[in-house]
Amino acid sequence: MNKTITLALTGASGMPYGMRLLEMLLAGGHTVYLVYSQAAQFVAMQEMQLTLPAKPSEARRMLVDRFGCRPEQLQVFAREDWMAPIASGSGAVDAMVVCPCTMGALAAIANGLSDNLIERAADVMLKEGRRLILVPREAPFSAIHLENMLKLSRMGAVILPPNPGFYHLPKSVEDLVDFVVAKILDQLGVEHQLVERWGDVASPGL
Repeated sequence: MNKTITLALTGASGMPYGMRLLEMLLAGGHTVYLVYSQAAQFVAMQEMQLTLPAKPSEARRMLVDRFGCRPEQLQVFAREDWMAPIASGSGAVDAMVVCPCTMGALAAIANGLSDNLIERAADVMLKEGRRLILVPREAPFSAIHLENMLKLSRMGAVILPPNPGFYHLPKSVEDLVDFVVAKILDQLGVEHQLVERWGDVASPGL
């Protein structure tokens, strides 16, 4: 069953996670509503040499070409587009992922600030009781960070730090990225074949 997923990219390190997640959702035939912060544009260039255009229409064309998806699968919204469907509970969105998620965005979501479309879309997920997954990339966590994460967890959000496992014997950075993206897809209920599951991995020496 195809889903409609909001994906928000913020300015934390970890842009390869967000872009790989976008790729897998589109490849699976799902619809993605994409919004990203200005800081995310800088991080995309720093970590992936990827230019995310400021204009949503240009970004949509570029990403459709990059991933070879159907144009109707992807919508890109500006940070101040309050008419976007993700700004209202009446919008037909199944879940939202903020990946990567800065501590600033996490704090704003935890306290219901809704000063931009990313924060408002996350607030909608919480108030409507829909799936909200936050992928915070920070180390170490301060007490403030932990308190905000606990607060959000109690509200029903999923806190999924991008901590890769090694039992699948990764051979590349891409393998580590896929491990984290697989965890996110599992939380979304999206089928994938990115990594072998526990129990299917052969134990060395056995």
